[in-house]
Amino acid sequence: MASGLRAGLQNAEIMREENRKAQIRENKKFAEINPELLGKSAETVFRDRKTGNRRDMEKEQVENQKDEAKKAKQKERYSAWGKGVKQQELHNSRLEEDLHEISKPLARYHDDKDLDSMLRSQEREGDPMLAFLKKKSSDTVHKKNQRPVYKGPPAPPNRFSILPGYRWDGVDRSSGFEKDRFARLASSKAVETDAYKWSVEDM
Repeated sequence: MASGLRAGLQNAEIMREENRKAQIRENKKFAEINPELLGKSAETVFRDRKTGNRRDMEKEQVENQKDEAKKAKQKERYSAWGKGVKQQELHNSRLEEDLHEISKPLARYHDDKDLDSMLRSQEREGDPMLAFLKKKSSDTVHKKNQRPVYKGPPAPPNRFSILPGYRWDGVDRSSGFEKDRFARLASSKAVETDAYKWSVEDM
């Protein structure tokens, strides 16, 4: 036969010998073939499932790393916002204070400046100087950061709770609309209260 195998009736020994020789011939032919044609040490080609285009895995890996870094940064920012920016600042300041205290010796003496400033900054109930110190600190804050505020007698209420200007002389020059509105609201609320009391009187 063209394959080199015998035709016709054969016993098991002859078939086993022929199979062995055929295997040797195939191995010899396979060894003579150039390994590059068989794809040995060839680069793996990854293709897109939809388009079939070749994918650049190194570029995709770099882009994925950038996306992950961006997501991690965004997550860290959102977690900080979720905890509260002010609370985070207080937490960081407490950590810094604790680290500063850890670096100091264990025993504290009467001339410790940090202890003295901490005790001075504490507010104690019944302190006769507390009101004066608060007023002094508020005056300094107002002078530094805030605009002047009206400090005269209480102004008539308005629906937007807007304070009058700091130069207001206390004279109400409105048309009386706000006063009438509050009177109408108060009367309607009183009527509702009376109606409710009357409805549950027999219960």
